[in-house]
Amino acid sequence: MNRVTANDIEIVYDAFGSPSGRPLLLIMGLGSQMIHWDEEFCELLAERGHHVVRFDNRDAGLSTHFHEADMPYLGAASDGGAPAVPYLLGDMADDAAGLLDALGWASAHVLGVSMGGMIAQAFAIAHPARTRSLTSIMSTPSPQIGGPTEQAMAALLSRSAPEREAVVRRAVEVWKVIGSPGFPMDEEGITRVAGQSFDRCYDPAGFGRQLAAIMASGDRTAALRELSVPALVIHGEADPLIQLPGGVATADAIPGAKLLTFPGMAHDLPRPLWPDIATAVTELTERADRL
Repeated sequence: MNRVTANDIEIVYDAFGSPSGRPLLLIMGLGSQMIHWDEEFCELLAERGHHVVRFDNRDAGLSTHFHEADMPYLGAASDGGAPAVPYLLGDMADDAAGLLDALGWASAHVLGVSMGGMIAQAFAIAHPARTRSLTSIMSTPSPQIGGPTEQAMAALLSRSAPEREAVVRRAVEVWKVIGSPGFPMDEEGITRVAGQSFDRCYDPAGFGRQLAAIMASGDRTAALRELSVPALVIHGEADPLIQLPGGVATADAIPGAKLLTFPGMAHDLPRPLWPDIATAVTELTERADRL
């Protein structure tokens, strides 16, 4: 584990693979920590020629938390407005750019899941010269496209007592709703990572601030249409949290983007699909670096 100062905050990260490999930055989703990128998945990408870096977003894990900020009023969205927020997804994209500076990377292949896909999109928009390729997984260009089912939203916003056992139990229940119905549920893995996440840092207010950033950051569709970066969009056909139209809209917006969908995949990365996902990402990064 490494800690650097980037974009005026502290960011914790770790790395996999040879430093001579193709630089690949992994950006995690809402309320999740870098350990939600399974080490075996990271190693799989490293074995395919990538120098992989995963990191804790602001307000998650061991990176800087904005404890001094007021909790945004999330009801503003349902009132027809946007919540007042301490930061936007663009600021989180600038965190990623600052991390690249600290790593000595002039540019990188950028891959994000869920909110991380939104951050990756924002990164490519704000830092096109530093974006070798863009992979957006289970994401959307706008919170208004591919919105969640009522059951998925209820699961996402559910709360538990702030004790380790209750938080872990809630994580399992959430993944029963948003996890992939076409693949076996890895309850042992979910339990393990939920416990590790609680031990590293438990901050539900940070989750709220990240959610408010999503809601306040608007629609990236028009800006994505201006990109000229090799892009891959991956989406589960059974995703109840960010439904398939979100992935379709992302691919439609980015010129030349490839859309890859998987039946039975929902809002997670099922282990049986790791080789297919790693192969698709590798094909993209190799092609991009030949351009």
